[in-house]
Amino acid sequence: MSGGHSPASGQAGARGQGAGVPGRIQGQDRPGPDSGQVSPGAQDPGRHKSSLRTALGGLTTRGRSFLAAGVAAAICAYILGQADLLRVGMLLAALPLVCVLVLHRTRYRVAGSRRLAPARVPARSESRVHLRVDNVSRLPTGLLMLQDRVPYVLGPRPRFVLDRVEPGGRREVSYRVRSDLRGRFPLGPLQLRLTDPFGMCELTRSFSAYDTLTVVPQVEPLPPVRLAGETSGYGDGRQRSLALAGDDDVIPRGYRHGDDLRRVHWRSTARYGELMVRREEQPQKARCTVLLDTRRGAYTGSGPDSPFEWAVSGAASVCLHLLERGYAVRLLTDTGAMAPGPDGASFGGDSSDTAGLLLDTLAVVEHSAEHGLARAHDVLRGNTTGREGLLIAFVGDLDEDQAALIARMRQRTNRAVAFAAQAAHPGLGPETYEAAMRALAESGWTALPGGPGTSLPALWRDADNAVVKGLDR
Repeated sequence: MSGGHSPASGQAGARGQGAGVPGRIQGQDRPGPDSGQVSPGAQDPGRHKSSLRTALGGLTTRGRSFLAAGVAAAICAYILGQADLLRVGMLLAALPLVCVLVLHRTRYRVAGSRRLAPARVPARSESRVHLRVDNVSRLPTGLLMLQDRVPYVLGPRPRFVLDRVEPGGRREVSYRVRSDLRGRFPLGPLQLRLTDPFGMCELTRSFSAYDTLTVVPQVEPLPPVRLAGETSGYGDGRQRSLALAGDDDVIPRGYRHGDDLRRVHWRSTARYGELMVRREEQPQKARCTVLLDTRRGAYTGSGPDSPFEWAVSGAASVCLHLLERGYAVRLLTDTGAMAPGPDGASFGGDSSDTAGLLLDTLAVVEHSAEHGLARAHDVLRGNTTGREGLLIAFVGDLDEDQAALIARMRQRTNRAVAFAAQAAHPGLGPETYEAAMRALAESGWTALPGGPGTSLPALWRDADNAVVKGLDR
């Protein structure tokens, strides 16, 4: 495949990288007058010899065959006393050596860059990688073979053949990557191979920089149901009604340009000797904690269609859905780790930044070695900011002790919904599973079975219906 010319375009988000490309090719991070040169072999005799040995090691099968044939012809000519055969042997042996020397002495300055569109992509979706190679030297390049290092999970390594690049010219190519698995995958470094016109020698040099593709869990759009009791996430109902009615905080603040003079607090003005106004109480933001059970022993199977991946995808879907509705969301795992924020005091902040952080966290979450959910329970119990508001849990298989522990978490929340990603672990049996679900329901949880093949949007509606029925009783 050959890369062609393309008009200049903005490279926002592109990462530049330079390389000493085959022989004495010089590189830079981006085209510019202050770029440093790579591998000035004449300044370092030891390095020059090492580079020459590397060039000799780049002989292709054709080059080695020509060299071997030339040596064999020279030996036969010496034995048989045939001068003409000696000339042929010298020509055959000299051709690959001359190609190596010419390729070794070639001086190019090549800059490369890579751009991902997008850099964060859901599992089972494609991202396009754009590669750009600039010839910033005064000499045209020869035939270039471009290869980008890509993890096998993203597909085969892309290879391109670039035609001769004129001085100051550039070539742009692109390829697609796709992964069924979550994770962060490095792309690069970029490699360039330079060959001579006869195909006798082939040398490879690598650029230094690389990029990272983040594959996040699949997110399903959830219906805009209103879980009964979720508004209690604002705090005490009386305080919320006062806030919405515009009642004033008892602590005044200094007057600012544009404040309504009707809000001047005259008693405080007389006390402080300057204009003071009453502050309007701001309503607290609805809060939600999403608990993800990552215990290795709570799930069976592996791969993109496993119960654990269903739970991770469900947690991501719920987090983004509630962020879009204005919730302050945090993610809690059985290890006690939280996102965003290491200390749990993380409710609030920009929702787009929080969504990106949560997706990046869920992209790399793995099974834990924990045997229980005690650490998550301790985090919820140690909360000093009040009740947790809404608690959504995605759990694996539960034994009697873990079911009792999750049941106690309900005491710190206004409303709690649990989705069981594993119907029944082979080691525990359906009786234990049913007992755990019954214990959660008796403690006030809305517990629903889920797992691979179960529609999360349908479960979300069922959770709302179950909450409403529970409140009507």
